[in-house]
Amino acid sequence: MSLNDDDKPARKLAHEIGMDISMLSADELRARIALLQDEISRLNREIAAKTSSRSAAESLFKI
Repeated sequence: MSLNDDDKPARKLAHEIGMDISMLSADELRARIALLQDEISRLNREIAAKTSSRSAAESLFKI
């Protein structure tokens, strides 16, 4: 068993809403912002896909 932490897989960056951020560096905060911006983009894409699907279904079933 190695005592070297380089052998461990890199831990995935995660952010919990409301977590204590006072001990994070400026670089870590920037990384969190990028992570959250990526998540917002992913959520917006999902909203757009669902809205598009719903609009297509509604137009298909209009009388």
